[in-house]
Amino acid sequence: MRILHVIGDLAPESGGPAKACVEMAQALARRGHEVTIATTDFSPSVGRARPQVPQEAGVDVRVFPLGFPARWLASWPLRRALPELVGAADLAHIHSLYLFHSWAAGTTCRRLGVPYIVRPHGTLDPVIHRRSRWRKRVMELWYQDRLLRNAAAIHYTSAEEMRLAEPYVFGAPGVVVPLGLDLTDYSALPEPGTFRRSHPEIGERPILLFLSRLNFKKGLDVLIQATARVIAAGIDAHLVLAGPDGGMEASARRWIAEAGLEGRSTFTGMLRGKDKLAAFVDAALFVLPSLSENFGIAVVEAMACGTPVLVSDRVNIWREIVADGAGIAEPPAPDAFAAAMLSLLNDEPRRRAMGQAARASVARRYQWNTIAGELERLYAQVLEKHRSPARVLAATARP
Repeated sequence: MRILHVIGDLAPESGGPAKACVEMAQALARRGHEVTIATTDFSPSVGRARPQVPQEAGVDVRVFPLGFPARWLASWPLRRALPELVGAADLAHIHSLYLFHSWAAGTTCRRLGVPYIVRPHGTLDPVIHRRSRWRKRVMELWYQDRLLRNAAAIHYTSAEEMRLAEPYVFGAPGVVVPLGLDLTDYSALPEPGTFRRSHPEIGERPILLFLSRLNFKKGLDVLIQATARVIAAGIDAHLVLAGPDGGMEASARRWIAEAGLEGRSTFTGMLRGKDKLAAFVDAALFVLPSLSENFGIAVVEAMACGTPVLVSDRVNIWREIVADGAGIAEPPAPDAFAAAMLSLLNDEPRRRAMGQAARASVARRYQWNTIAGELERLYAQVLEKHRSPARVLAATARP
């Protein structure tokens, strides 16, 4: 099959969506499909930067310059290139909503009669859907509602995400295909203590690790208040906040100061590669009290490293985590999180058992080589419905 992915940007600082798009495309390319990604050169940290995707991945990445209005991630060169890219594809996979590329790609697909799948990236969670409602309503009336109504399928990454989005998709068919990891990246983990040696202020304290963008929806205020209560209860813990600033770093630093946690907290900025794995390995507990999280790829990364996880019940894979014994889910409230943190920090055997269960859960549920097969079947079903039998046969037979 010839598959076109269209996404607003591939900057690492953008977090899970960019990482998932690239790895999804690579996994499909490894199965013999012809995969192209169309994106812009937007980067939250430096303004403009060309995404770095390994050439051996077998994915053709087309990067187009950002234009006006930049806040919408508009790229008029991308818009002009899409008729050729869409026309050469059997189907398109459009990532996220309410941005320039979703308008441009959806419009082009409908005009050329190419089926498309939409992955909303959590934008249809009620918490996110309510934000900037007047601006989003304009976009919905203009193009967004039509994009969803005419989608061949809506790609959700968890059953919970699909349930929350149902009121907003006009009956468009939904399918749940999770995100994944390449477990070879987690087969040789850093030696325990590596992260601590890089941050001597931590000492031997148990690490509470938050690894994500410092964003409004991540529940940083809940986490900081809960950590203060854990320390007040007699646990000499250390909070590590690892991630790029998504607009909340200044607030988080202020809350840290107000809680008297300056000596019990570390801001690392964004961690990558072995540095990120070392943080997971040394953490006693991975914590994510998000108010909204359609999947949570960092949670799965922590699990792959054998780190027990404590997440809010707004992280949409929380049911799977609890069912597999890989961690605990609580409401995103300081008391609930503090109680769970205290319980786990005081029970090392339980944490160890959760870490083992977490690795097993990832191996069973979240491997790209398995998930790529699920995507392949979804694409084949879409083509069977929208194309003639001869076109389907030709598309699936392509190398």
